[in-house]
Amino acid sequence: MRIIIIILGVLLVLLQLEVWHQHGRVGELQQRVDEQRQNNQQLAARNSALEAEVVDLRSGLDAVEERARTELGLIRGGEEFFLVVDPGDLSAEDLEVLERLRAASAPPSDDG
Repeated sequence: MRIIIIILGVLLVLLQLEVWHQHGRVGELQQRVDEQRQNNQQLAARNSALEAEVVDLRSGLDAVEERARTELGLIRGGEEFFLVVDPGDLSAEDLEVLERLRAASAPPSDDG
């Protein structure tokens, strides 16, 4: 009788260990599900933005013109194009050309 009680006790402990092990895995899987839901929400928002852009491009020429201006540099007749460049992004050769242009366009000084 004593051996049966010991065997049942050992089985109970083993079953309890398995239950706690599975409980830990459930928590890990729940965390992965939450991460995937967050990722799905971000992708759904991106898809909505892309869908709105497609609808806009199909419905009117304003969106097409805006895209052509930003991505292809579209300039209409009668418009002037100005390119603003950060001097820190220029090479030494480009800076030299810029200085020559400035000197050539500077008004003459009244020194004499």
